[in-house]
Amino acid sequence: MRVAGFRLLFVSTLASSLGTLLAAIALTIDVKDRTNSAIWVGAVLIVEFLPVVFVGLTLGPLLDRLRRRDLMVAADLLRVGVFCALPFAKSAAEIVALALVAGLATGFFRPAVYAGVPNLVPEDELADANALLQTIENVSWAAGPVLGGLLTAAAGPHAAYWINAVSFLVSAVLVARIPVERLQSATALSRGHWTDLREGFTAAVRSRPVLAVLVGWSIASIGAGGITVSEVFLAKNTLHGGDFGYGLLYTGIGTGLVIGGFASSRIVERLGVARAYMASLLCMATGFGLAAASVNVWMGAALCVIGGTGNGAAVVCNALLVQRGMRDDLRGRALTFVMSATYAVMGLSMLLTGVLMPADAARWVWLAGAICIAVAGGVGYAVAREPETSTSPAAVH
Repeated sequence: MRVAGFRLLFVSTLASSLGTLLAAIALTIDVKDRTNSAIWVGAVLIVEFLPVVFVGLTLGPLLDRLRRRDLMVAADLLRVGVFCALPFAKSAAEIVALALVAGLATGFFRPAVYAGVPNLVPEDELADANALLQTIENVSWAAGPVLGGLLTAAAGPHAAYWINAVSFLVSAVLVARIPVERLQSATALSRGHWTDLREGFTAAVRSRPVLAVLVGWSIASIGAGGITVSEVFLAKNTLHGGDFGYGLLYTGIGTGLVIGGFASSRIVERLGVARAYMASLLCMATGFGLAAASVNVWMGAALCVIGGTGNGAAVVCNALLVQRGMRDDLRGRALTFVMSATYAVMGLSMLLTGVLMPADAARWVWLAGAICIAVAGGVGYAVAREPETSTSPAAVH
């Protein structure tokens, strides 16, 4: 893509995503080694996504009222400070508190990226831009945990913390070079924080493309949450693949995410975003549904590639539907609202699955999850199909 501002954003997203995923592994290992407590490890995992929910439900208007570029730079610099402080943390509680601050910064940075993309690139290149950003996030998702584990094993978590700090500093420098107006046509006028927040929620549910994501991806998240929790049980208890088998399924999904993200713009170009969304979710459901019937872990991993491919393409469609279905002055809070709602649904699904699932029921959880995702495909298409060709921001009120 030839747009200079987008190239800067692309490299910044790479640095930020890789740093975030390196951090996730290093933080988890550090807390586990200090405490050997599942409760503290769980606390670290919770603060990775809980701030996203908090930001979306309470602070989303800031992404429209403040300058997105400055907000992203501030988020990166805050994470630099966090990871410079982590090597000096004396307790698990301090580590979790600092991780919570980093999570809040991430909760602002990622939606600001996707809210700003439609201003950076021409409309006919928007699908390609989302595909590139999602692909690089997926590559980071696949490589980051491995690199983080190797680095932490070789040099300890403190080395990973310092490298993370540098990665976020690089991201901040790159974002600061993007002209303010390239990420935002104008800052929104405020009528009071809670009024602004309510206005964003109302606009989101009145926009059919945004509502398609809010409802469709929430239904899909119910299934995805169950599949995520039961993945290790499917690999080890059902398919007898051991730790290697769990890693193999994980790698299969990650590989599919990269493929789906990369191919998504071509799928959208051929089918239109509503049909592409349905096809992506059906592909995701098919892969994970058939994986439930796998006879061994190798078959399961191959089918996870199919499921991951649908997942990767669906995530790009999510962003595209919200970007095209919302005015620029409302886009930031709409994105954070949708992200927070679907994260909350997935978190609840993961919690209930962990509490209710017998250790030998992974096949049934994956099958039920696949059915949820297939239903999500039908619902998402039914809601989004009418306005999918309408890209005029003025059409949304």
